[in-house]
Amino acid sequence: MYMDHQFSVAPMISEVGFVSMNRVQLAANIPITKASLYEAGTLLCQATVKGQKNAIIDFPADQQLAWGKQYEVEITEATTGKTSRRGIPLASLYASAGFHQMYHYDGELGAIYSPEQTVFQVWSPVSTAIVLNIYEKGYGIDDAPLQQVEMIRGDKGIFSATLEGDYAGTYYTYTVTNYAYPHGAEVVDPYAKSAGVNGVRGMVVDFSQTNPVGWEKVRPIPYDRKELVVWETHVADVTSSDTWRGNENWRKKFLGMAQRGTTYTENGVTVSTGLDHIAQLGVNAVQIIPVFDQANDEIHASFNWGYNPLNYNVLEGSYATDAENGYVRIREFKTLVQAYQAEGINIIMDVVYNHVSSAVGSNFDVLMPGYYFRYHDNGYFSNGSGCGNEMASERSMVRKFMLDSLCFWAKEYKLGGFRFDLMGVHDIETMNLIAQTLKKINPHIVLYGEPWCGGSSVLPGSQQAIQVNANQLQGVGQFNDQMRDALIRGGLHHRSSKGWITNTDSASDSDVQKILSGLQGVTHGSVKITDPNRTVNYVTCHDNYTLYDRAKAAGITDETTAKQMALLANAVVMTSNGTCFMLAGEEFLRTKGGDENSYQSSYKVNELDYALKIQHLELFRVYQTLINFKKTTTALHLEESQMAAYTVESLADGAVIRIGFHDDAAGRDYVIYHTNGAVQNFAADLTGYQLLLDTLGNTKLSASTVLRAFQTIIAYR
Repeated sequence: MYMDHQFSVAPMISEVGFVSMNRVQLAANIPITKASLYEAGTLLCQATVKGQKNAIIDFPADQQLAWGKQYEVEITEATTGKTSRRGIPLASLYASAGFHQMYHYDGELGAIYSPEQTVFQVWSPVSTAIVLNIYEKGYGIDDAPLQQVEMIRGDKGIFSATLEGDYAGTYYTYTVTNYAYPHGAEVVDPYAKSAGVNGVRGMVVDFSQTNPVGWEKVRPIPYDRKELVVWETHVADVTSSDTWRGNENWRKKFLGMAQRGTTYTENGVTVSTGLDHIAQLGVNAVQIIPVFDQANDEIHASFNWGYNPLNYNVLEGSYATDAENGYVRIREFKTLVQAYQAEGINIIMDVVYNHVSSAVGSNFDVLMPGYYFRYHDNGYFSNGSGCGNEMASERSMVRKFMLDSLCFWAKEYKLGGFRFDLMGVHDIETMNLIAQTLKKINPHIVLYGEPWCGGSSVLPGSQQAIQVNANQLQGVGQFNDQMRDALIRGGLHHRSSKGWITNTDSASDSDVQKILSGLQGVTHGSVKITDPNRTVNYVTCHDNYTLYDRAKAAGITDETTAKQMALLANAVVMTSNGTCFMLAGEEFLRTKGGDENSYQSSYKVNELDYALKIQHLELFRVYQTLINFKKTTTALHLEESQMAAYTVESLADGAVIRIGFHDDAAGRDYVIYHTNGAVQNFAADLTGYQLLLDTLGNTKLSASTVLRAFQTIIAYR
């Protein structure tokens, strides 16, 4: 709740707020004739009102408002002459043009390092004092600062301090005093680029000390987003299983995920694990779910997906071999990025700018109470994230923070893209500005997100970056949950619901249409998104069931059938236009034991068990073929204007889906058949074709090739 909303509500006034530095808008329940403005109980000025219930009241321009003061408006009832007062929240000014003109700051914020000096700059127009605290260590409870400096307030609400000399590797905080925190609150700089253990103190960073050998040669690989196969994982999942068999000190760490040469042997069969497994699979992008600093215990780590942001520009210390040294996490994550790019794999970062772990007392809340988050009229947090708060991306300094943060990650860590969690909480204008800005850094950077909110937001629906507005997004893609739900009934559907893949009896027209559209790179929702550059096709991600667990939840008891269904689902995805996306481990039939929401389940539940790779080695090889086919077949990378060259149709009452196209690069005609469980005695004419892939085994092609249930055939001539 706003700290400055703590006033008694007069029944005559239903709503009141500043719209500029000298203009108040109010809504009254009855006609009024006079309004008076008070500052801390002292009359400032009066205005005459012509009997309106709703009024704009202008006060003299020379009445300069002061942050931290309590303002009230008193109105006089037109008929009775009675008066009543109500407090005016200064936070209502944050969205005004006057506030933007007076306080928006375009310059650099944070600890701006050079060997000769470090300049500390923080934005906090409402604060009366800020003290810079310098520490030797990145953690501690009772240790006193090595140095404290009263920061100087300048234009635009910027507080600054300059320390001469080399401060690299030292840690710092700000002690902030304002009307909401009158006794001072010590917080981490929101622009801090590294931190000590548990993120309680920011660190001054000399990034020249963080680069692994050869880092200057590392560049994001310039893929067309439509040739991408994105493999999503958690850092710990790659190495937490006993079957990984790498360096024990690197297990669940950045370095473990980057380690080469790990294998697992069982019953005389040896398979690659970790990085070598991923490279062998053939994907060209790995999306890592959040690696920024989280509200976790970094010393005694327990499993957590990481959607609890603490410090956005700091790496999570629990993935580093030394969480206490802010340099180590940077160097080791760069080592990971470098190792994957050497294998032709870009790293995509999952970012969560839609909410923080806890808004009250956060650095944003302390520095600018009421500014960084959205609120209802009653002063309570809007909860479009479903996590208790939501960031106000439409406000200029929130937008600036997001842009500054993303540019920092893209430049310093040479990332291939970003995935936006609950992107619908962000406004369209901000998302488009993000795309324009990041493409100046990397023209091929890949941006996509979840086109929905996690709850109800006060941001108007017309401004939300949600699926129905996706055609207004430029350079930003979105997950095609319409195709996913048609295939497997994922997301919020009941566990026993069946989609086209899991249905053994029939195929609904609605499901078939959404699948045909998805294959063309089209999201077939209430509003069609027809540009393949805006579509990310998938069936599973970290949320909800794995494919095997989804089939079992839908009542499929036969193991072979469940396996065939799981493979068919991703076979459809891998033969589609747009970006393709898959959950790590589906290539060897990963299971979480039926756990549908494993965000804080055990490492064991979430691990990648490479013993399954040995058990399902033939499945892994099929995935290799499918992924390579998607990457190298140019007819699966089409623009919307080229889509006529890619034909799709449903046959046999929707039980069969047929795809046909000519691939110029390969000089081949391709035909692809996908079948669900309702297919019966359907014969396909494959005269003159050669078999590239049959997911059920080597079918002999002829003029009357009989298709079987849960099968994908790719043939060419």
